[in-house]
Amino acid sequence: MNQTKSSSPFFLILILGLLSAIGPLSIDMYLPAFPSIAKGLHTSVSTVMLSLSSFFVGISVGQLLYGPLLERFGRKTPLYFGLSVYAISSLACAMATSVETLICFRFLQALGGCVGMVASRAMVRDLFEVKDNAKVFSTLMLVVAVSPIIAPTLGGFISANFGWRYIFWILIVVIALIIAGIYFLLPESKKPDTTYSLKPKSILSGFAVIIKHPQFGVYTFTGAVAYAGLYAYISGSPYVFMEVFKVTEQHYGWIFAIVAAGLIGSSQLNSVLLKKYTSEQIIKVTLSVQGVIGIVLVSTSLFGFSELYSTIVLVFLFLCCQGFLFPNASALSMAPFGHNAGNASALMGFIQMSVGAFMSAMVSVLHNESTLPMTGVMAFCTLTASLIYTLGKKVIVQKASVQLVEEEEVDMVNTI
Repeated sequence: MNQTKSSSPFFLILILGLLSAIGPLSIDMYLPAFPSIAKGLHTSVSTVMLSLSSFFVGISVGQLLYGPLLERFGRKTPLYFGLSVYAISSLACAMATSVETLICFRFLQALGGCVGMVASRAMVRDLFEVKDNAKVFSTLMLVVAVSPIIAPTLGGFISANFGWRYIFWILIVVIALIIAGIYFLLPESKKPDTTYSLKPKSILSGFAVIIKHPQFGVYTFTGAVAYAGLYAYISGSPYVFMEVFKVTEQHYGWIFAIVAAGLIGSSQLNSVLLKKYTSEQIIKVTLSVQGVIGIVLVSTSLFGFSELYSTIVLVFLFLCCQGFLFPNASALSMAPFGHNAGNASALMGFIQMSVGAFMSAMVSVLHNESTLPMTGVMAFCTLTASLIYTLGKKVIVQKASVQLVEEEEVDMVNTI
């Protein structure tokens, strides 16, 4: 571990986990309030879902902006700026009088809050050894995954008893506490680099170098497409459970919590499995298992077998696989980039959230008053991720073989 002597691993991981959890917390807490928001703003639930899509777009775009800023100004200064933007936008969401206003400020809220996701991944690469990254990401997921357990239940309670606007007031308080934690507990893991250029051409060149790296490309896109199944579930689950299966806001919160518990459990089991198996082996097996679950899940929708309890079980198993996929894919994506971790983290996050935003929007676009849009997109994500992984691994092997031959030829010439 490369952390400073004055910093405790517990507090480091706690703060980094909370930074990573800003996005999920901002999403999960207001999901049960969709019907209340729709009623309060005189619109439909499907239109309110667009505020979720705009949030995903904001997270995607924002991460590209923060990558260079984290390299130029260090890690903490951009954190203070982004989280301040988040707090101001949350206040505007709490006071929104139309769904269009809510959609707009949810975008700005995401634009500010996504700095936590970029910075936390970069600081894992800064503060911990490469061999420990997958385990650290698994531990971060423990903190991140707590939010889907607490947030929907809390959000449903707040919405039912005080009104949906108070959800955003709670988020402002949470961000204030995180900022205090950053100030008092989080070390600056990278000094500002005054030589780093913020000119667009230089930034784009840096991103181009990263995305051309075979290991980054394969594992980032595999992880992003597979993880997009989670966002399809997040986007579609309010309608599926509260409208199709007619559960209450409070019961939806409990269902969401139960499903999230699978994500927590699998992410921690991943740390145990890493003692015996490699990240590569875990990803390969998990994609196969998740693919089968995805096919069963969409088949129940296609043939009219969907019912509440079977859907919960299948979604639970599907998301358990994410606890194995995400930490290992993230660690393998970031591994080659020690001195450019901020940009690598930003680009990885941009790709993940762009795919997630697209799949979230597709659930809304394909809306047909059934469970099929959600389950269909979830299945599509895992099957496509398997295809990307299979083809991508072949490309990596081929390039490695070509490089080996070239090195042998150079050695032969030098010998002669």
